[in-house]
Amino acid sequence: MDFCDLNHTTGIYYGIMICLYRVSVNRSLYLTERGSGTIISLTVGVVAPDEVKMGLEDYRQKREFGRTPEPAGEAGSGEGNRFVVQKHQASHLHYDFRLEMEGVLRSWAVPKGVPDISGVRRLAVQTEDHPVDYIDFAGTIPGGEYGAGTVEIWDKGTFRLDRETAAQLEFTLEGERLSGAYVLVHTDGKNWLLLKRKEKSH
Repeated sequence: MDFCDLNHTTGIYYGIMICLYRVSVNRSLYLTERGSGTIISLTVGVVAPDEVKMGLEDYRQKREFGRTPEPAGEAGSGEGNRFVVQKHQASHLHYDFRLEMEGVLRSWAVPKGVPDISGVRRLAVQTEDHPVDYIDFAGTIPGGEYGAGTVEIWDKGTFRLDRETAAQLEFTLEGERLSGAYVLVHTDGKNWLLLKRKEKSH
């Protein structure tokens, strides 16, 4: 939705229009000002569009599928609600947390793993979207390839998206190891904080 304002001053039409609009692809808020033939665009927030939703093109460009056993994959229907946590012993051990959303796996690298108790904050660095086929991937990525190392499935299950804004994702996990209410809070750039929410008292 656009919110626009046109101004007239002393009979002169300035043609100044200020519009605020939300871009659904990257969930960021933008301010665009048009006036005197000049268009000025600036982001209200900290993330540019291509930093948030990198898409499968970026995933494929980083990999040589003749060498890596990882799936090339295609975008899905966008109706899934699965999640996976993959333990990834690459140059540094970390855990890849993925949510099936909008036909892809939105992905974050969590160096210290997904917390299983409330109040613990974990850095989660957003990475490129992965194809939905990746949700079942486990194996060894050969040396010299992007992400070289061993990948194993640490947990998997389904999730319910409870709330989504430009700044955070709130969801409930139902996995084999992880369960309960979680939130991802965007801090800056590709960095997020992942924490388990406190259970609501009844």
